[in-house]
Amino acid sequence: MNWFARQIQHYETRRWKTDDNRLVRPFAWGLEHVGGPEDHLDPPAFLRDYARQAIENSHDWYSTAAADDYRLDSENVLTFTSSIASPWQENNTVYAQFFPARKRAGHLSKHCAGPQNGNNASATTHGGHDRGPAVLILPNWNAKWHGQRGLGEWLQRIGISALKMSLPYHDRRMAPGHERADQLVGPNIGLTLQANRQAVQDARRCLRWLEQQGFSRLGILGTSIGSSVGYITLVHDSAVRAGGFFHVSTYFADVVSQGMTTAHVWESLRPHVTVDELREYWAPVSPMPYVERGLGSGKEAFMVYGKYDPTFLPALTEQMLTALRRHIPHPRTLALHCGHYSLELPPFSHIAGYRMLSFLRQALA
Repeated sequence: MNWFARQIQHYETRRWKTDDNRLVRPFAWGLEHVGGPEDHLDPPAFLRDYARQAIENSHDWYSTAAADDYRLDSENVLTFTSSIASPWQENNTVYAQFFPARKRAGHLSKHCAGPQNGNNASATTHGGHDRGPAVLILPNWNAKWHGQRGLGEWLQRIGISALKMSLPYHDRRMAPGHERADQLVGPNIGLTLQANRQAVQDARRCLRWLEQQGFSRLGILGTSIGSSVGYITLVHDSAVRAGGFFHVSTYFADVVSQGMTTAHVWESLRPHVTVDELREYWAPVSPMPYVERGLGSGKEAFMVYGKYDPTFLPALTEQMLTALRRHIPHPRTLALHCGHYSLELPPFSHIAGYRMLSFLRQALA
């Protein structure tokens, strides 16, 4: 490892250690979250069969209709009910922040009203009027409410509207007694499956709202776990033209077992499951099975990753890209000499941001 790579690794480790609220939570099979009995005599067999069927029928497993209670308030915060009812009521309302393209910023007020007058945004129609492109932003794991606001504002400035969705169990959706989204990535196998399935279905409901507002050229921009959720949404939703992804990897289990930021999750899991077993259980919420099936091969995608990433290991990213190249000869990629956290630093953030925005503007033109 060269001097520069060591400096990046040192920075990544320092950033990781600044979060001192990680807890090693208890392991659980969590069958009750995926329709199984808590007292099933063979949880591994149940999960293997459940995962196999979910992948084989992934279009049905991830399908959802538009919500019937969309509301946009005076601060451009969209809310609606999630299609999956989780055990925590707080998590079952989806929150998303809307950034209308500045040249069209006044258009929405003519058609959508917030809760102050009781109107339902889902009742809006636009008579086929095309309001231009829009991008759904899916942030990283444990992002705060204002996290990645800059991406929405950047897109606004170049004439692309954006909707930034809070992932399940994040910020305003966080379960009581939790400081982190331990349900989205955690040692409860069934709950992690349910939470990531919920994330995709929530994303698709956001896309339906954008369509109702007259946006027909739709894209997705995901970061870290937002990339995983975003890629799965991209390949299962015919309305999405293009996806941009910061940090990409193969299987959920490989990231959790090998990545630096999920070491505390793997500490709870490893006495109970092997990596191979966990890869099988969590395959439905991993990008790799859908890459291998060639889903989404006709859509445009741009993937940015760090050569010194200790969270999404570069070897895993290369495996993903190798599989992708079997269906797309020359996928668009950008490899930077940075890591996971350090992608946020200049010049990496400037390079990645410029290239990503350029890609989305071209792909959604």
